[in-house]
Amino acid sequence: MKDNINRDLSNQIEYIACCVGMFANKFKLSNQEAYRYLLRFGGLSFLYEFYDVEHTLSMEDAIDDITLITQRNGGALYD
Repeated sequence: MKDNINRDLSNQIEYIACCVGMFANKFKLSNQEAYRYLLRFGGLSFLYEFYDVEHTLSMEDAIDDITLITQRNGGALYD
């Protein structure tokens, strides 16, 4: 049971880190800048809360989703 929890958490962390990197590339930010932006405007919270659904989508769809979430929360990055 503990191994399953650790594996699930590890998968979630890896997924979120990948999303941060792809978001950074899309908007030409450093990974650190992307992380701070996503943290400030709710993108990380969204990925954590809805991981069960988001990780079943394409990475492009997930990045589009967090872009919309951050814009709705006051973020100013647009394609």
